[in-house]
Amino acid sequence: MTLKIISAEAILFEGEAKSVTLPGAMGSFMVLDHHASLISTLNAGNIVYVTADGQEHTDHIGGGLVDVDNNVVSVCLY
Repeated sequence: MTLKIISAEAILFEGEAKSVTLPGAMGSFMVLDHHASLISTLNAGNIVYVTADGQEHTDHIGGGLVDVDNNVVSVCLY
């Protein structure tokens, strides 16, 4: 799946990912390849994602929104 993490100032990451764990408003949740479409608010916390080459990355965020559709995960940060 394609993961895009963007803020008002910059694109922080854009590339292929195997999984993404997000700090949702109702609790942490994971998105995998071909996940059902969804839109959710995000709380402050960590985004943890595994890139196509198997490397795990962690980014702390202050909150935002996520849109999952057609195997694209778009994270928009506040």
